[in-house]
Amino acid sequence: MSSLTYYFADFELDPSRFELRRRGRALKLERIPMELLLLLVEKQGAVATRQEIIDRLWGKEVFVDTEHGINTAIRKIRQVLDDDPNEPRFVQTVTGKGYRFVAAKTRPDADASDVDSQPAPTLPPAPRVSAMQANVAASAGPSDTLGAAENTAKTRPKSGVIAALTLCLAAAALFFLFRDRIFASNRASQIHSLAVLPLLNLSGDASQDYFADGMTDELITALAQNRSLRVVSRTSAMQYKGVERPLPQIARELGVDGILEGSIERSSRRVHMTVQLIYAPTDTHIWAESYDRDLSEVYSLPEELSQTVAREVKAATSPLPAPRYINPEAHDAYLHGRYFWFTFNVANTLPYFQKAIQLQPDYAAAWSGLADTYALEAMETQPATEVADKTCSAAAKSLELDPSLPETHNSMAACYLFFHWDPVRAEAESRRALELGPNDAEIHHLLSYILLVEHRYAEGEVEAKRTAELDPFIHPWELGNFYRSERKFDDAMNEFKMQVAAHPRDPDMAFNLSGVYWLKGMYKESQAELERALELEGDLKRKIAVHRAWVDGGEPAAERWGAENTKAEARKHYVEIEFVASIVAYTGNKNETMKYLEASYRERDPDLIFIQDEPMFDFLHSDPRYQALVKKMGLPLYQ
Repeated sequence: MSSLTYYFADFELDPSRFELRRRGRALKLERIPMELLLLLVEKQGAVATRQEIIDRLWGKEVFVDTEHGINTAIRKIRQVLDDDPNEPRFVQTVTGKGYRFVAAKTRPDADASDVDSQPAPTLPPAPRVSAMQANVAASAGPSDTLGAAENTAKTRPKSGVIAALTLCLAAAALFFLFRDRIFASNRASQIHSLAVLPLLNLSGDASQDYFADGMTDELITALAQNRSLRVVSRTSAMQYKGVERPLPQIARELGVDGILEGSIERSSRRVHMTVQLIYAPTDTHIWAESYDRDLSEVYSLPEELSQTVAREVKAATSPLPAPRYINPEAHDAYLHGRYFWFTFNVANTLPYFQKAIQLQPDYAAAWSGLADTYALEAMETQPATEVADKTCSAAAKSLELDPSLPETHNSMAACYLFFHWDPVRAEAESRRALELGPNDAEIHHLLSYILLVEHRYAEGEVEAKRTAELDPFIHPWELGNFYRSERKFDDAMNEFKMQVAAHPRDPDMAFNLSGVYWLKGMYKESQAELERALELEGDLKRKIAVHRAWVDGGEPAAERWGAENTKAEARKHYVEIEFVASIVAYTGNKNETMKYLEASYRERDPDLIFIQDEPMFDFLHSDPRYQALVKKMGLPLYQ
């Protein structure tokens, strides 16, 4: 191997020592990434194609998943070089081709501050010399026959030492080459929690992102049915879409010890998916596999893959569900619908679920998605009286078609809670959903609401915390609001302060903290957070108006301004009447608050189910009108 050393930025790449150094300090880089880095540097700015990389790193007889091997090696090179793939200083991706090394070389004595201005002479590629060739060259004797016996006697001990040394080196090389395989089984058995990172869309078409995200979601859902493996939910995993971070760091942030990552590419009639399982604490490769499927078979792929992963990590596997045929076009429409559902875009979500059902009327998951979309409409865009029947009919249809799906039971539980105001039947469906999907954050989230309504606070708090554990990004306000409903205002305040620190640009967190400050009588702090929330929303007009009200008349004037402003908004567009009642309650006006609560009852507002869990209504509990309303709803009266 060449003794030449390559210099770039403040790095030194020494082929003879198979070592990468930064300011003289050796950096840890495994064999495959190091081989790839050497190849890229030797190419001197030319593109190293993926086939060249495969031939260099693995040779012609390939028994590994080279696609993921290359991706992983590039990721590790970028990590050690601190290189941003979006603005690369060292390794540039050439789409559809391979990779190029783009850093300027420097002189050995160049200062790190002026590396770009002092290029070093062009260096020839380092020759590749095998260990066997090196050993032969080192042990070759003289060619003449005179004194051959003496020469042989002198060189035999030396040759024996070299041979022994060669064997040791070969054994060490084999150990390092196959150590991941040797230890993979032990590492796999240490994986008890898992995050599925968003599948990379390799189609080259951004409009196919919905397909990659949808398949990621279905894979998470399938894995979440395993009771012995904690699986981070979709919303938290999606935070890492397009993010280049070391896998151990991502694992620490999500609180898991295993990472499943991969890519997917769809052609006209085929789908190619490649995935690999990583033991995150040591970034150890455990297992990788590629799947090629016809579009008609894609629906069953997440279930099949989840079974394989469970076996790899020594987790108990449940029987595969009975095979179901899903029309590929219907499945595609369903994935589109779910993609928009997670953005709360009802206008785009609804047509896709309807299309999926039109293409395949017995598609249970699509009926469940339709029910969830109608429910969202009732809370966001139109009165519940207009969509309640459609919501519950769709939920019942999904449950009838496939009672083995956890989401069908969860949709039915939501129908019972929000539209029938029946927490008892809601809990029965929610418990069944939990049996089928023990790691589904949304199921735990809904169950926490049900237990809250039943005033089973200790149990509900467990479910709220479980939701946050499974998906810390989906409902970051949940635990704080649970404390607020329990009237644990100090706990709620501390939780929201922590969330505000974690999400400083989220106006909802500021609104929540403002409300808790008000309940504690900390009106100045409440006003400051309210104004900050309006500023974060970009609503400077309302921020100036409420500030002026506060200056002119203090807290009472700000409360009156809030009530009048909310009523004015409700006249312009749909606002749930229960929400209007909760804002009017800040003024302490019993008659007006009751007027809006009774109107909320007539409109069958879904959130009215929380009437006894809203501290803003506590001043009404002794009012006979309030008690009569709770009784009409069929709820026990809690004082």
